[in-house]
Amino acid sequence: MRVLYLYMFPLWGNGSGAWLRRLVNHLTFRYPHHFQAAIVAPETRVLKKTKIFRLKPPTLGVFVGNPELPGVKKYTKFSNQEFIQLYNYYLLRTSKAIEKFKPQLIHVFHTAFLPPIARTLANLYKLPFIITTHGSDLHYFTEDGRWKANVRDASARAKFITANSNFTRDWYLQMFGRDLSKKTKTIPAGVSNQVDFGKNVSWIDKKYHFKYPNMVLFTGRLTVHKGVEYLIKAARQINGEIVILGDGPERKYLESLILKYKLLNVHMLGYFSHKLGEINDFYLRADVYVAPSVWNEPLGLVILESMVHKTPVIVTRKGGVSTIVKDGVNGFLVRPKSPNEIAKKVNLLIENERLRYKMGENAYRTVVERFNWDKIASKFYRLYENALSPKSVPAPTYILAAIKKYKKIAKTV
Repeated sequence: MRVLYLYMFPLWGNGSGAWLRRLVNHLTFRYPHHFQAAIVAPETRVLKKTKIFRLKPPTLGVFVGNPELPGVKKYTKFSNQEFIQLYNYYLLRTSKAIEKFKPQLIHVFHTAFLPPIARTLANLYKLPFIITTHGSDLHYFTEDGRWKANVRDASARAKFITANSNFTRDWYLQMFGRDLSKKTKTIPAGVSNQVDFGKNVSWIDKKYHFKYPNMVLFTGRLTVHKGVEYLIKAARQINGEIVILGDGPERKYLESLILKYKLLNVHMLGYFSHKLGEINDFYLRADVYVAPSVWNEPLGLVILESMVHKTPVIVTRKGGVSTIVKDGVNGFLVRPKSPNEIAKKVNLLIENERLRYKMGENAYRTVVERFNWDKIASKFYRLYENALSPKSVPAPTYILAAIKKYKKIAKTV
């Protein structure tokens, strides 16, 4: 089985890129004699056993921000001509990748302008294709609807559509039509549970001169959607080190808040690129992880990363995260934009070691049972097999309804 993936961003710097890297790695490892992958993306680094067709698009864009693409403008700000140039570039370069790699299936790993490209190439090369939505792309459509009709058409023609949570799935169907429900599946992201819990991570305290024994962590893009300002405002009431790993357009504003409140326990350490080992050390060192998002977080891969390190999480009650975090069991759910509530829950966990341990164990169990890569890779592999099956999936209901209508008319003629 040969699968070609289409992607819009570098493979590092965001959750969907990490997901794509891990998916192809696990599929290649799990099915070494039956699976080959290639990726079309603006990426210069190397993935083992995966061919990357490296792109240099005429214009790069982002949905909400990407630390690998500092200063790059949002797709909502693209002119029509910029989009046409980008579309044509992806169309031509992907066609060359198809002719060289000769895939049996195309997997579009984000929406916006990529599904229409897959739709065109699938028609020309007689290939089936699958679409995966991550949620941030759907938020883009709420601000810019120029590609919606094209994506709707591509969705109707796709063999399957996958979403990273039930929340994202429902959002997609609401946006592009409930008639797509039979072919739209929920397959979440996965995380590795190979964690060395005995690892010595004392280098963190030594390097950054931490004074408090407890540490509160945030990792991710520093955009307004992530709500990091509310964690910083909560820091005034927390007796612990607040560590923020990431970069983005909100960084200067967040730094100004730290100066304004004269906070000595808040540390903005920047973007750690692909230094996965160091980032995982922070997850191990942290006593609490906080994700104070103010938008509907579709899934939250960093939340899963924290949980698999047995770190209890505090997240806002927004979007798909409530399907992961059970309030009072493996973490806490709090109201958005509520520094006081964040501080209250953080302090509860800091002060109660027994509760912290119990929630951490429950968090780990949640991830191992529901988000392990063996299950997720198998689900995608079976989906690929079904997409390649001659039977495939039923046509959308609006097509079936039209066929039924015409059959009735034919009987009366």
